Amino acid sequence: MARPVTLFTGQWADLPLSELAAKTGEWGFDGLELACWGDHFDPIAAVNDSGYASGQRKLLEQNGLGVWAIGCHLVGQAVADPIDGRHQAVVPPDVWGDGDPEGVRQRAADYMKDTARAAVALGVDVVTGFTGSPVWHLLYSFPPNDWSVVEAGYQEFAERWGPIIDVYESEGVKFALEVHPTEIAYDFVTTRKALDALGDREGFGINFDPSHFEHQFLDSAAFITEFGPKIYHAHIKDSVRRLDGRSSILGGHLDFGQPGRGWDFVSPGHGDVDFESMIRALNRVGYEGPLSIEWEDSGMDRDWGAPDALAFVRRTDFAPSAVAFDAAFAKDR
Repeated sequence: MARPVTLFTGQWADLPLSELAAKTGEWGFDGLELACWGDHFDPIAAVNDSGYASGQRKLLEQNGLGVWAIGCHLVGQAVADPIDGRHQAVVPPDVWGDGDPEGVRQRAADYMKDTARAAVALGVDVVTGFTGSPVWHLLYSFPPNDWSVVEAGYQEFAERWGPIIDVYESEGVKFALEVHPTEIAYDFVTTRKALDALGDREGFGINFDPSHFEHQFLDSAAFITEFGPKIYHAHIKDSVRRLDGRSSILGGHLDFGQPGRGWDFVSPGHGDVDFESMIRALNRVGYEGPLSIEWEDSGMDRDWGAPDALAFVRRTDFAPSAVAFDAAFAKDR
């Protein structure tokens, strides 16, 4: 049975959910992964108003859409980050408050706890998102890092996220970190360090997104194989490398879509990600959840790109075989 194909609504948050649901229903999506910004899903409203979550679900159902996960990336980023002015642009005013960094982090943590409760109200058991990182700024070790500070950063991450995951586990909800540069986990080694720091808890796992691996020259299928039981959700997102000897994987302080970048996000099927290997690996580890298209492409109209991406995923996803391919030749097999 094919996995449901959904659209993550984060990059469409400028549209009212009613308009986006109508579009995606007409395009043939199975559902939406609702972003917790714009008017798509408000966790605080869902906690405080008993009719809010059911109303959002009803709106989806009227357009033939389901929902399997919600995404709370923006506020999650503020839980463990060093806070600066950039965060004010992405978190709600009530979370930002007076901008005092520790106050922002504490309010962000409370918001993430409420997001678990809101997921229950909506009837989903996965929240995707970011964690932030106390140590991402130490990526390039100059001036030379005090490595004990890096280790302390993972301990700080665990101290900040442990009480949040307590709530997720008590509510029967799983938090799926999108392994991603700028997060506490961005590759194989740091993913293991993050899982170990929290004690490899059931309530904390991975939202796998291959686009963040491609420009790091990481093997997406190998990652899925290694961390299979912890993959709670999967994004379909593509990227392309343009390393021509004059550009860098570090991006050159250029915005997405600008000439001279060494890599860029593109619509699924138009980049370098080997999605067939990804699907085969997801089949091997028994992943049966949604394939959620996170559509980002600075050079393509999104109303053309999203249905094109949907068609690509429909062609690319396939179920694992239930029999050995040579079973017909073995009488006693």
